[in-house]
Amino acid sequence: MHTTVTFHKKLPLFGRNDQGLITLFDASSELLGPGGSAASPMDVVLESLAACSMMDIISILKKMRKELITLEVDLEAQRAEEHPKVFTAIQIKYRLSSPDCKPADLKKAVRLSMETYCSVAAMIRASGCVITWSTELAPKE
Repeated sequence: MHTTVTFHKKLPLFGRNDQGLITLFDASSELLGPGGSAASPMDVVLESLAACSMMDIISILKKMRKELITLEVDLEAQRAEEHPKVFTAIQIKYRLSSPDCKPADLKKAVRLSMETYCSVAAMIRASGCVITWSTELAPKE
């Protein structure tokens, strides 16, 4: 695995992985002047937690032969007051729309992801951050 991040005269930073895919990073205007054209690195870490667990959950539910319509994840994070302002707690809410998935199926998939498979969650927990989660199935129409 390899990536390069480049600064060229102004923000945003451009990250390019070994497949040539680009990620942009920016900072809030109070840190480095005008910005806001891309997510901050901490935003990307939080989004990566969601994306990592979502990939697991989608795979697990498909193996259960469940039909998935949408999966949405909301994350709320608290950070330390002092530098480095690491995440101290993250609450995650998973919302799934599926015609045949039961609440127990979704809970099992989330638990497997968060406790076994999601490497981003494991790294964040290893820093001392407490991660909690809840699940919700959209009402069947």
